[in-house]
Amino acid sequence: MTVVSQVILQADDELRYPSNGELNSITDFFKSGEMRVAIAEILTENEKKIVEQSSRQLWQQRPDFIAVGGNAYGQKQRAQCLRDYSWYLRLVTYGILAGDRDPIESIGLVGAREMYNSLGVPMPGMVAAMRCMKEVSLSLLGAAEAAIAEPYFDYLIQGMDSVV
Repeated sequence: MTVVSQVILQADDELRYPSNGELNSITDFFKSGEMRVAIAEILTENEKKIVEQSSRQLWQQRPDFIAVGGNAYGQKQRAQCLRDYSWYLRLVTYGILAGDRDPIESIGLVGAREMYNSLGVPMPGMVAAMRCMKEVSLSLLGAAEAAIAEPYFDYLIQGMDSVV
């Protein structure tokens, strides 16, 4: 839910007008809008590069994942890992655009444990993968853009780390 939606719903629940602080948070949300859109564009345009570099980085750190018996051994398993990278990167861009972590939580983290456990995918591996994706993604952004994007990657990583 965006800042605007949150403010309106909370004020309405309490049968009041939005406070000055809440109105200021909406103003800040709109002021950062162009940059949030620019960040989403950069991440979207570089999705393939981010996925490739992130996975390469992960396989270098954890060659056991792509070795015989590893969770990413074989073409099908590796393709599924790369698909998940893209999916989580997309969720991060949703969060950045919304100015809210809810899309990451509601779409990406709810059920992650059950899904990955049922597939036999160790969550520490997913956490390591998301850390690689964060590093590669932030390297494509300027300092101000990275400061906006980083908390969304961190939220995803912390959320996955807490389901270990």
